Amino acid sequence: MIVCIAEKPSVARDIARILGATTSHDGYMEGNGYQVTWTYGHLCTLKEPHDYSPWWKSWSLDTLPMIPERFGIKLINNDGYEKQFHTIQRLMQAADSIVNCGDAGQEGELIQRWVMQKAGARCPVRRLWISSMTDEAIREGFANLQPQDNYQSLYEAGLCRAIGDWLLGMNATRLYTLKYRQMQKQVLSIGRVQTPTLAMIVNRQLEIKNFKPEQYWVLSTIYRDTLFTLKQSEKEDEENEKNAKGRITNEEEGRRAFDMIKDREFEVTGIAKKTGNEAPPRLFDLTSLQVECNKKFSFSADETLRYIQSLYEKKFTTYPRVDTTYLSDDIYPKCPAILQGLVPYAPVIQPLMGTKLKKSKKVFDSSKVTDHHAIIPTGTNPSNGSMTLNEKKVFDLIARRFIAAFYPDCKFATTTVTGKVETEETSPQGKPKKGKMEFKATGKQIVEQGWRDVFAWGHTNREASADEDGKHPDEEKMLPDFQKGEHGPHTPTLAEKWTQPPKPYTEATLLRAMETAGKTVNNEELRDALKENGIGRPSTRAAIIETLFKRNYIRKERKSLIATDTGIDLIGIIHEDLLKSAELTGQWEKKLREIESHQYDARQFIAELKQMVWQIVQEVKADNSNRRVGAAAPTPQPTNQTP
Repeated sequence: MIVCIAEKPSVARDIARILGATTSHDGYMEGNGYQVTWTYGHLCTLKEPHDYSPWWKSWSLDTLPMIPERFGIKLINNDGYEKQFHTIQRLMQAADSIVNCGDAGQEGELIQRWVMQKAGARCPVRRLWISSMTDEAIREGFANLQPQDNYQSLYEAGLCRAIGDWLLGMNATRLYTLKYRQMQKQVLSIGRVQTPTLAMIVNRQLEIKNFKPEQYWVLSTIYRDTLFTLKQSEKEDEENEKNAKGRITNEEEGRRAFDMIKDREFEVTGIAKKTGNEAPPRLFDLTSLQVECNKKFSFSADETLRYIQSLYEKKFTTYPRVDTTYLSDDIYPKCPAILQGLVPYAPVIQPLMGTKLKKSKKVFDSSKVTDHHAIIPTGTNPSNGSMTLNEKKVFDLIARRFIAAFYPDCKFATTTVTGKVETEETSPQGKPKKGKMEFKATGKQIVEQGWRDVFAWGHTNREASADEDGKHPDEEKMLPDFQKGEHGPHTPTLAEKWTQPPKPYTEATLLRAMETAGKTVNNEELRDALKENGIGRPSTRAAIIETLFKRNYIRKERKSLIATDTGIDLIGIIHEDLLKSAELTGQWEKKLREIESHQYDARQFIAELKQMVWQIVQEVKADNSNRRVGAAAPTPQPTNQTP
């Protein structure tokens, strides 16, 4: 008998139907030589401290650090889980072979391996590895089952992550709670990922609090209903790209400049036109989808993950927990069929039919795909009514991105008009001194909409037509038809302004910061390069943010994430950079990825972790200050599931 084990009952039912296992039993389906059973996500977990030693049951500084010689696993204490596990154990011990049908990722591999180990499975194991839950994908997956040994490094990386979270979370939480808590029942939760994430929020908040605004003035003028801004040198323009052009730091200087041009004519000195192409936006990985949903719909990262996971299980979209925006080349031949399945989008798909689909290197690149490709529709007709309203919103984003990938680039023309005002002032010697002030205006015109047609279709309001960064194709208005040498009166203005502090994190900007270990990066290529040093995995970042809310370390004000006094106190009391530095944590994340790709030794990673924990414990124990962290709301006892 072949035993197949899935991660959820709903997934098991789909697999059983495809395999012909149609007879229902308590905890499994049977038929056609198969028994298909399931877990409920995690059935097993790493043992808790008291499972290793009775001395570790009570919290005491004297027992730290807690470093087991060998880590073990146990069943999670839940009657329903235990009942299902005993069914799995009975089936596996009598099986001829096992098929691991867990989610095709690091966590899915860990969940199923632990269950098989706990059940004492001894027969050969093969792995089902699929990127969508369609019938075709399941059949294709079973036709190409792989030996479990092919995924050993994936399991080792997941195991190292779990052990690392246990070692740091269990020891540092007890250490900081016992050393710095203010009240007897207060728990100060420390985590390998949650603490540097909290530190990013706290540091941004302190930057805002300590920001000292600086006054400046901007000289501009209106000529033929067009705003021209004082033109600076090219170098200054580059440095001030995100600030106001024409910045003047001295009011007296600004007034003098204003007086020098107010009664003189404005002359157009140059007109430069440049055309350009704008490629379609990248396909979605999980983080970019969470970012977009937070911007457009104010969904939290956790909500978006739930919606996209549901869409995956309902067969509408491919595997969601991915960190690439590319498709492998073997997906290209399947794309016409996927497009044809998107029946509600027929008006924007029709122009693509009967032609050879565009194959861009920015979309199809097998070298950028490891386990899974970008999130795309499966081709299942989305109009069958089984999506919730919010799932429809998420699906619409994914479908439009996919369709747009095959559309032509958007073509635009940028016009830059320069002008000048001749000036004259008296030198200290009483002689007239002639000069000029140069101004610049820029306008952008969409020449061919290209892929923008996909996003404009069916939308009538301006918000819906915005791109990923909230910009609109019509934001830079068309300029009048200027002629070089024309001149006439103008209306100058001198505006007083102040420099602005950085903005608080939102969930969207925090996800991006976690992805790049705290570095602010807008360029997509550079962001891809920094992903390997990001903190957390795409699948866990939402849970990390939710943990910070539950611990009362952060709260939300509208869209902004605000650190509480407890969160600020906690980061302030941590002196060990290894605990709160996003960059250092990102380096550890990079090593976990290298373990997965056979480039780093798992045993070395664990040894380094143990050394790091030992060092942190000694440093904190040696702290003779009387510092304390302000009390937060009641906090649940930490478990080894919180990184």
